[in-house]
Amino acid sequence: MSDSTPPLLKLWKKFNGSAPQRGLFSLGYALKAPYFRTVAPRVREVEPGRAVLRLGKWWGVQNHIGTFHVIAALNGAEAAMGLVCEATVPTTHRWIPRGMRADYPAKSTGGLTITATLDDVDFSAITRESGGELHTIRFQMLDDAGVEPVTAEIDVWITAKKPR
Repeated sequence: MSDSTPPLLKLWKKFNGSAPQRGLFSLGYALKAPYFRTVAPRVREVEPGRAVLRLGKWWGVQNHIGTFHVIAALNGAEAAMGLVCEATVPTTHRWIPRGMRADYPAKSTGGLTITATLDDVDFSAITRESGGELHTIRFQMLDDAGVEPVTAEIDVWITAKKPR
């Protein structure tokens, strides 16, 4: 891996060998951004342009009608966004979320599996001189019945870091 390989991706490659290792990775990731702890994400896959995590259904993520609370689902989406950005954006660049769009077309059954995808980004075109670029991360959120109860997109602003 080159020097611009994102540290999170290097760490994932070390901890992806077994279920206990993935559990430790997931715990560490949730502790890094404390609000993610509220949904207890379990990281399943991480690669450039794609990340998958699982949110189990428990009382802490339920709403008043017993389904998966949409804000908890969006917290999971934000956790998946962080994974895909940290695994994709090289160390020469940085990212920050700019906005989120969501819809809740159906009730959920059980937990959620969230897949975040980011289309190919030409990082060589994102320079200090050019400013930055807005890119959209799309999510597939499937419940245990295979239904997509929440749809969402998060826009991220990517810029080149100042050279050291």
